[in-house]
Amino acid sequence: MKWTTGSRENIEDRRGQGGFGGGMRGGPMSLGVVLVLVVLTLLTGKNFLSLVDPGAVTGGDEPAATSGPVESSPEEEKLVDFMNFVLKDNQETWNQLLGARYQTTTLVLFRQATRTACGFGQAASGPFYCPGDGKVYLDLSFFDELDRRFGASGDFAQAYVVAHEVGHHVQNLLGLERQVRQQQQQRPDMANDLSVRMELQADCFAGVWGHSAAQRGHLDVDDTDEGLRAASSIGDDRIQRQSGGTVSPESFTHGSSAQRMQWFKRGLEQGQAEACDTFGR
Repeated sequence: MKWTTGSRENIEDRRGQGGFGGGMRGGPMSLGVVLVLVVLTLLTGKNFLSLVDPGAVTGGDEPAATSGPVESSPEEEKLVDFMNFVLKDNQETWNQLLGARYQTTTLVLFRQATRTACGFGQAASGPFYCPGDGKVYLDLSFFDELDRRFGASGDFAQAYVVAHEVGHHVQNLLGLERQVRQQQQQRPDMANDLSVRMELQADCFAGVWGHSAAQRGHLDVDDTDEGLRAASSIGDDRIQRQSGGTVSPESFTHGSSAQRMQWFKRGLEQGQAEACDTFGR
């Protein structure tokens, strides 16, 4: 991609904060909370205590030291600058498309774990959007996994990931996210299908931004292939195969590789939000 470094805007950097710090409601962890985690560990066999930042545990009202200087490399800071560019360019695109309906989102950078209005967020879950606070959450180490595990390298592959999450923000602003959640509650048997349609629409919205970026000369020759490869690499069917299991379409939550490529490409080619009606098809 062709991009430039600019002042960082709408970036909330929690990389120097402990896993239970940074924007957490309720402040530091009490020993009582730790005891709950101990019980959960014993009951489930999953080590919930491994997620605790020792500096966040307190015995009473004293404040916990959950933040510190960000330890980073020049390469990581360059990646943050790129994320800043992609976020800003996405927001400018959607502001033009939606006008007054668009409201700015924030990209929260964290390491390992952080609190959100949607609950506890972990890097292991991958990048995500929280409709409760309207923020996008990202642990930059995900891009290493995207390259090593899924074979999707390149800056436009990384940009696609951010654009997909901004797509969820657009869904939230348009009221689509709320409608889907209501339908899932009313029709639990259709919960997975509705989830797939929502994720595919976010893919298509990412493509809409890609179309705009291409028109403004930001894309290189190979960028489209990088984006399509990234969309394909995180299809539910491919992930299930990599995990050693059988492919079970009824358990899909994000869509198959072919579906994700199809809808991302549709957005890239047509460049209109109206082309992304995954619910009517």
